[in-house]
Amino acid sequence: MTATPPLVTAKVAVVVPALDEERGIGACLATLVPEADLVVVADAGSRDRTVHCAQAAGAQVVVAERGRAVQMNAGAACASGADVLVFVHADTRMPAGWRAVAEEALADGRQWGRYDVRLDDEAPLLRLIARMMNARSRLTGVCTGDQSIFVSTQAWTRCGGYAPMPLMEDIELSKRLRRLAGPPACPRMRVLVSARRWRARGVVRTVLLMWALRLMYVAGVPAATLHRFYYGR
Repeated sequence: MTATPPLVTAKVAVVVPALDEERGIGACLATLVPEADLVVVADAGSRDRTVHCAQAAGAQVVVAERGRAVQMNAGAACASGADVLVFVHADTRMPAGWRAVAEEALADGRQWGRYDVRLDDEAPLLRLIARMMNARSRLTGVCTGDQSIFVSTQAWTRCGGYAPMPLMEDIELSKRLRRLAGPPACPRMRVLVSARRWRARGVVRTVLLMWALRLMYVAGVPAATLHRFYYGR
């Protein structure tokens, strides 16, 4: 019997956009640094100890202009030589084995994908929201930043990265990747995401707001207008 050649492990780089995240950035990076070949924190001028905490946790820090899309592009530009890029929000905790799951999905022929989410609040309504987010993504092939998108660098280069939009950059990226690289992989592994925006704004209000934003985006409302609507400025 012929021995199966060993798998060549891809170089995996993680990009974390951050702004004033000193309270949680260490816990986020603690779930990334042990498994990634490189972790880049793209900081947009934090006034707290985010940069210090990121460096202490073993991440490389790059200073970027403010804006999640711009920050993630800046972080990805620092990951030369990577075969896989993973984009993780600073309030997310990745489960052990996240790297292997992404590598397996890409080895099966997919060019990109995302994880399921679980919110860090056990309220029944929030558990339902997480299940709906996962089901909607699996049905539509549209992934959000909360789901920690991973992508081969070949597909990333082909699609040109994130569009420099102040909002909906993940939806726009998903549509281009789906068109250029096929449907996403949707493994069942769940990442733990902070429910802080739901708690801060109110659960029902936040859900209605996000639906309204999506409908306006589909209707062609400019991303800058949506950003002002969402943030109130």
